[in-house]
Amino acid sequence: MKKVSIINEIDDMLSTYCEGCFVKAQLRKDEGKTAAHRFCISECTVGTQLQFLGQELNKMGSKG
Repeated sequence: MKKVSIINEIDDMLSTYCEGCFVKAQLRKDEGKTAAHRFCISECTVGTQLQFLGQELNKMGSKG
């Protein structure tokens, strides 16, 4: 996978699923910003996929 395609995929996922996410907004309102962030990182399937893509970018380093 090329670096640009990974970045595009991350951007698409963020704009499709994360912007305007009701769960994140509600958690942020009820429990605070940290709890919402923790949910996105550890429990959300989109967050898990974003982490995977970020790890793939890190593996590539400056090449690609």
